[in-house]
Amino acid sequence: MATSMTPRKGSGGRRTRRHSRHPAAMSEINVTPMVDVMLVLLIIFMVAAPLLTVGVPVELPETAASALPTEQEEPLTITVTADGALVLQTTETPEDELIPRLRAVMAERTDDKIYLRADGAIPYERVVQVMGALNGAGFRKIGLVTETGGPTLGGPGN
Repeated sequence: MATSMTPRKGSGGRRTRRHSRHPAAMSEINVTPMVDVMLVLLIIFMVAAPLLTVGVPVELPETAASALPTEQEEPLTITVTADGALVLQTTETPEDELIPRLRAVMAERTDDKIYLRADGAIPYERVVQVMGALNGAGFRKIGLVTETGGPTLGGPGN
């Protein structure tokens, strides 16, 4: 709060405080608390962001295919684990309940893509069975999730 200190006439040059009715407006903003809050939020989001991805551990096979463009919605993923179990997003789902649950989830979404993640150690037959069941249920946009940077068919020169 600012006060005015001016010499009064007849006071021998002494300065006295004169109280005004309206205190002068403070022209500085203290941004330190705002910066502190922003730094804390930044740290929280940096720690939480990797946890927002689907957390089913699988060893994806590597291919030379490029990544698909990113979407606005969180991708809908079905994961086939190393022991052959099916996981819808992060919830393990029995085979007979997969299609009804998937239909319920897809009714609330605008994007109809499904990403199929499968552990590289499981037989190809299991992946094809899941893809066939999805296709038979009417889901046509199925993408296979792999790791990039794998071998190409033509070898290293192609």
